[in-house]
Amino acid sequence: MTQSVVVQVGQCGNQVGCRFWDLALREHAAVNKKGIYDEALSSFFRNVDTRSGADGPGIYKGKICSLKARALLIDMEEGVVNEILQGPLRDVFDSKQLITDVSGSGNNWAVGHKLYGCQYRENIVEKLRKTAEHCDCLQCFFIIHSMGGGTGSGLGTFVLSLLEDEFPEVYRFVTSVYPSGEDDVITSPYNSVLAMKELNEHADCVLPIENESLFDIVNKIHQMVSSGKLGSTVKQNSVVTSSAGSAKPAQEKPFDAMNNIVANLLLNLTSSARFEGSLNMDLNEISMNLVPFPRLHYLVSSLTPLYTLADVNVPSRRLDQMFSDAFSRDHQLIQADPKHSLYLACALLVRGNVQLSDLRRNIERLKPSLHFVSWNQEGWKTGLCSVPPVGHSHSLLALANNTCIKPTFTELKDRFMKLYKKKAHLHHYLHIDGMEQSCFSEALSSLSDLIEEYNELDATKGGPRTDPPRLKIAL
Repeated sequence: MTQSVVVQVGQCGNQVGCRFWDLALREHAAVNKKGIYDEALSSFFRNVDTRSGADGPGIYKGKICSLKARALLIDMEEGVVNEILQGPLRDVFDSKQLITDVSGSGNNWAVGHKLYGCQYRENIVEKLRKTAEHCDCLQCFFIIHSMGGGTGSGLGTFVLSLLEDEFPEVYRFVTSVYPSGEDDVITSPYNSVLAMKELNEHADCVLPIENESLFDIVNKIHQMVSSGKLGSTVKQNSVVTSSAGSAKPAQEKPFDAMNNIVANLLLNLTSSARFEGSLNMDLNEISMNLVPFPRLHYLVSSLTPLYTLADVNVPSRRLDQMFSDAFSRDHQLIQADPKHSLYLACALLVRGNVQLSDLRRNIERLKPSLHFVSWNQEGWKTGLCSVPPVGHSHSLLALANNTCIKPTFTELKDRFMKLYKKKAHLHHYLHIDGMEQSCFSEALSSLSDLIEEYNELDATKGGPRTDPPRLKIAL
């Protein structure tokens, strides 16, 4: 079994991370009834003997002593991390896994990347190495951060480049939450475009997620519940619609339900690494099969069901309907429509009692309505994990490398240009040591080149779809 390490940076990264660890523990508790430390748990957790404070000898496959998450929590404000440490997950982390400051990055990428990056570099490297040393076979780093703020975008991408320097052979998966047009951070277009250059250069795979899409999904769930459709009701203390299980259950936060959806995405993405299945998919296989060109490593994710842990009493979707859902706009975690754009490749990660024949049948059914690039008409990667999410019979995560991501980047560039043409707010960035105006022009150029690569691919759409000739088999 391989192990993965989660690095959560900034307020958004730590809030999403907190939900991921909470839901992962619930998922393992539902499967692991005997409280044994097994291979599934070892993928994301260590079993620590609290008396010696270390991984005890012969502890593997023994009783669970004290689980510690394979994680590093970084934030330049203490608030969210302190909240986690006072909540029900406090025992899953210890002080050796935390890096915090008090002043924050002031929504400024340069403060997070240049200032705090230099200041905390040694500390971050040391803690990453310690975390890596506890792994027998380190396969993957997951970075969770947001693009719009200062710490998530600045320090988050600094950590990403550090990981490439220190662990060049280990895959780097990044979950990036992109701001919406109505974002409350005025400088978010600057922060996002500066961060994009780093993602282009240092990430193996990026799962972009838009706040706006999450907000729409949460609204749809609320509407479905309040209209009483399908006899749907939300259970008391639902994990989707309330902050049950987080640090302050009494105070509802608007982002709790949105964070759950992202955490649910990560649960499904890592399910093959954590549980058995008839067709297991390694995390590094996703990058290998879905990223044909180094910079085009942005994957559009869609998820069904969108709620977790049987929060909503809705009859399970039929299997075929679930596949159709995964390719509809309503289930995309960014505002995009992959059906009308060009696919470079697509991965389907299915959980639950689903047969390979079901998977093949649905791929054949959907294939005619999807436009695949001419040189990769059979670009499907599939994974089957036998353990479904708690409260569901099956679930599906679709990851598409698709040109429909282009409008997200184009809109981001437009918002950046509105500020940059006027040189508005630039002085806040340029007074930070090591930050020069060339950083902005290089970031803009990097984003423009990426958009142009998608344009070139889009230009090939609608060309003749000729299937390569096959050998004739003599009967």
